[in-house]
Amino acid sequence: MDKPKNSLNIGAKSFLAAIVIIFLLMALTYGLTFVVPGGEYARTVDEAGHTIIDTQAGFRNVPGGLPFYKWLLSPFLVLGAEGSGALVAVIAFLLVIGGVFNALHECGLMEYMLNKLVHRFRGVRYRLMAMLVLFFMAMGSLVGSFEEVVPLVPIVTTLAVGLGWDALTGVAISLLAAGCGFAAGVANPFTIGVAQTLAGLPMFSGIWLRLVAFVCIYLLLLLFIRFHARHLPETASVAKAENHVPDRRMDRGLLLFALILGAGIALVLCSGFIPALRDYTMIAVAVMFLVAGVTATLAAGMGLRGLLKSFLSGLVAIAPSVLMILMAASIRYTLVEGRILDSLLHMAVTAAGGMPRAVLVLFIYGICLVLNFFIPSGSAKAFLLIPLIVPLAGLFGVSSQLCILAFAFGDGFSNVFYPTNPCLLISLGLVDTGYGKWAGYSIKFQLMNLLLTTGLLLFGLAVGY
Repeated sequence: MDKPKNSLNIGAKSFLAAIVIIFLLMALTYGLTFVVPGGEYARTVDEAGHTIIDTQAGFRNVPGGLPFYKWLLSPFLVLGAEGSGALVAVIAFLLVIGGVFNALHECGLMEYMLNKLVHRFRGVRYRLMAMLVLFFMAMGSLVGSFEEVVPLVPIVTTLAVGLGWDALTGVAISLLAAGCGFAAGVANPFTIGVAQTLAGLPMFSGIWLRLVAFVCIYLLLLLFIRFHARHLPETASVAKAENHVPDRRMDRGLLLFALILGAGIALVLCSGFIPALRDYTMIAVAVMFLVAGVTATLAAGMGLRGLLKSFLSGLVAIAPSVLMILMAASIRYTLVEGRILDSLLHMAVTAAGGMPRAVLVLFIYGICLVLNFFIPSGSAKAFLLIPLIVPLAGLFGVSSQLCILAFAFGDGFSNVFYPTNPCLLISLGLVDTGYGKWAGYSIKFQLMNLLLTTGLLLFGLAVGY
């Protein structure tokens, strides 16, 4: 069977461009270890068993630096570093997605689904766009889903191309929307929930301004995506879907795929109300996606041998993304092992002293934006930053609620722009879109959104939020 043109594969140019960008960032980070003195904050364990900065013990200087061989091997050494379990889970998640999608493509199910959806929704495609953007934003904002939406990115992107748009539109509708919802943080347990708990505030209190932020960001994002989509030439995929012919076997496979994957999404939604599920949502989605893909392809008529062959072929096609993820993760490893992460944080906190309240709020926003480049995990940043910035803000009359909102904004939006975020690299690899192309497209939204969220923070300060 010939391989469909839309099967998953990472373009050589996209891969090389991403590798070069990440390597330059790795080199820049290593250079910092020569100019920033080593230092560390004392740590303590809170009542919940989380390791946080001990503000009473304070900061002290320590020997820093990192041997060259360690930096050179850092993309592999990171697998043995503290917290590497999450990195391994992301890589396994990626390989499952690559294998399943290749099987779905080779059995013809993805193309059939595309034609069916385009045939059904072509007349209301902009209404569908608005609904999808709202769905993904809600997933990010209400239950903290970001990594879990990655399997849906190629599906939405394929649909977007079929509806006459392009891959950039598809990534924006899905992953960018999820990132925006994650940052708005209406009830995000991984940023707002953790940060408010550390600050001693009732969980999810102060929701009204986050709801206002959600609505404003949704409208801005939707207008941005629509403006780009309306200026694209219509593709041949739309006309092709006019001749869609129903196939009972394909319909059966598609139904099974939707039902099983839908169960995985329902489990993610339940995690918003069942805290015990939150640590396992990525694993659950990966397992559900694997089961859905295997079941659907077999039901659609692909034999077991063909399924195994196409699955392995998908693993090979997506494998280069693993190197990109390891290289991106090594940047934080270099900062931690070189003992300069805490030093950089201490410099920032020291610089904040004596600032006017409005400037301080925006400075906290900026600190979170910068730190998110090195530490994509929202909850990890919360344990690092909140014990420092909330007391600091309080000294100058800035409320804990506003401080946490600035933290959430700084954590979330840049997840879908920084090349150090593994989910962004995975998603772009799955739809064969180069990072440079995505950055050129999305930076316009990021700048507009930066102005919007800055205004929201200043508004919150003015009304005493």
